[in-house]
Amino acid sequence: MKQLSLTKQQLIAAMISLSLGSVAQAALTINGSTETASSARLSWGGADSLSEARNIMYKSNSSAIKKVDNGYGTTNITNGNSFASSNNTARYNTTYRGAFGSSDMIPISTDSRSVAVIDAETGESIYEKDADIARPMASITKIMTAMVVLDAGLDMREEIILDPEDFVGPKRASSRLKSGDRLNRAEMLLMALMKSENPAAKSLARNYPGGYSAFIRAMNRKAQDLGMSTAFFGDPTGLDKRNVASSNDLVKMVRAAGNYDVIRRFSTTKSYDFFVSNYSSGNRTYKANNTSSLVRAGNYPIGISKTGFINEAGRCVVMETRVNNRPAIIVILGANSSATRWGDAKNILNSLATRRTV
Repeated sequence: MKQLSLTKQQLIAAMISLSLGSVAQAALTINGSTETASSARLSWGGADSLSEARNIMYKSNSSAIKKVDNGYGTTNITNGNSFASSNNTARYNTTYRGAFGSSDMIPISTDSRSVAVIDAETGESIYEKDADIARPMASITKIMTAMVVLDAGLDMREEIILDPEDFVGPKRASSRLKSGDRLNRAEMLLMALMKSENPAAKSLARNYPGGYSAFIRAMNRKAQDLGMSTAFFGDPTGLDKRNVASSNDLVKMVRAAGNYDVIRRFSTTKSYDFFVSNYSSGNRTYKANNTSSLVRAGNYPIGISKTGFINEAGRCVVMETRVNNRPAIIVILGANSSATRWGDAKNILNSLATRRTV
């Protein structure tokens, strides 16, 4: 799919169309092509993730893009691919017959320090390695950040300005963002999930009702609600080494994230050209790619993805995938290199693909 970017003029036109209340008028025209409203589909790393992410980014609010967690069965979700009202819903049955096979663990070995693989329908563990030990999670944190932002039901089109404090954290980290950069809340969320930009995550927390401290409390409260007994969150980026959870608890977090269409779309968007406004340093285009090489390559069906790295955590990744028409969640923590992380991930995915289904 050809990479397209929005100009401010096109965004204003889309906003005007939205205010007119017509789905047809609200179709977003980009460089001469029109992306019209269509029925939403669960994203598994398909080629349409970019257009779906773009549509989500210019909705009037986030209430129409949060799914309802009612277990592994049929789920009601709103139309995440159009500008229609939140009353426009579609139904998806996420229950599959059969199983990955016997209850024995998949016959593999992994080099990462902690790994968990579960059948996302039944909750059956099909591979574990030190999965109950709390470990630093690095930028896997940003999945919880995204859920807390979306739970607040804030206006996704509201402009957020990066402040100098958004670049201050427990560790120094590289960033191509600058103080004074102006993006809307949805763009900041896409930056955080796809590109893992730490200032974007920090700004989302700072602009939360009640401020930064209230956001951190909401993160830990959400973890408790999800039954993540080993989890603690000290910051929204993952640069804080105190952000810890076991692999099994992160499975719970990824499962919960699957109920948010925004997280599905944004975390599996391969690339995006952001138009960044900055009154001091001038406007520019920020060309960003997904931090996951598996998402960028598109060779595996991935419905949710997030990578992470700090020295204390090692290389990490969490994924939701679907193999042999079966949903699975994979958590890998503490790989000593990027090659180890992706080698373990491919080993797991390939083993699932050859596992007999019954």
